[in-house]
Amino acid sequence: MMVWTGNGSLKEGKESMMETIIGVNKAILHILDFNSNLTVYSASELELGKSSVAEFLMKHIEKAYCDPGAKPASFNPDSRFQEQLAAYRGGELSFVDFSVQVATWMVEAIASSDKLISADLLVCDLTVNGEPVLALLKCNNRIGFTHQVTQTEAGICNEIINHYAILPNPSQKIDEYAFVGSGSAEIRLADKKCRIDGREVFVLSDVVLNCQAQVSPKETIGRVTDIARKVAENHGENPAIAVSKAKTFILENTEVSEVLDPMELGQEVFAASPIMRQEYLQEVEQAGIAGTVKIDRNLAVKTGRTQKIKTDTGIELSIPIDYFQNKEYVEFINQPDGTLSIALKNIGKLLSK
Repeated sequence: MMVWTGNGSLKEGKESMMETIIGVNKAILHILDFNSNLTVYSASELELGKSSVAEFLMKHIEKAYCDPGAKPASFNPDSRFQEQLAAYRGGELSFVDFSVQVATWMVEAIASSDKLISADLLVCDLTVNGEPVLALLKCNNRIGFTHQVTQTEAGICNEIINHYAILPNPSQKIDEYAFVGSGSAEIRLADKKCRIDGREVFVLSDVVLNCQAQVSPKETIGRVTDIARKVAENHGENPAIAVSKAKTFILENTEVSEVLDPMELGQEVFAASPIMRQEYLQEVEQAGIAGTVKIDRNLAVKTGRTQKIKTDTGIELSIPIDYFQNKEYVEFINQPDGTLSIALKNIGKLLSK
């Protein structure tokens, strides 16, 4: 978990494999209000010394930067964003002017879409472990309620009204964001589709950044385990065992490497069957999963500590992955009539939850 340190940066907790320190150098907010048909480009940066501003930025940068659902991406050769970012970092363009240009591209994209969603755009100049990073946080406005005091002939009247420009509070997650590092391929983002001129388009990756996004680490784990399950089912094998082997491989792999090779995972899970192994490799290629994917240890632990099973009779089990393939604790038994039984062993007592 990240916390503010004394020098005004974000610092990752001890449980992480690698310490990450994020400093916020500059930040600016632009208003893209399509409910009022009002676009307000700020001419001044946010005052980072204000506690309310610092808390808001801290929480949202923390959540977005640590999000395992972020997709890695790289710029297309003709990316105008990359060109403007180089001009800003080279001192040819001011931070305010650069941020206004980015906000303008976003306004043009949203204005052409079939659904006008009002938003506030935060552009932040960060330093991550001493390296420059540019952050875009698209804060989609939410509808909320507030009070309004009006004066009537009978006196003061307090009313409840809709407010159409509520920013996400610090405990909420921002759905669309991008972090752009110093290298052309150092992009991590999350965005949503919208329809522009009859086409499904990602505003951040397709229009603003003009980059090619890959599958996120979280999606990769989900896809490879789903493929392992599918291949096992196709060949009459126990899919739960295949999934547990996949999760175990991912977990053990993060102990020695930050990079996961989905092909190596398939070779390990289906080591005893060349036919199943080949089918797995074909499914991985068709799913568009990259050759190697960077997997954070915390994500691997979170997704791999247990294996959940649901039977067709409605029974659900959550079994620690360490016990799953140990017959002293859990055993899967194929019955003569074609059904499957699960034996839970060495249980000291049962606890009701």
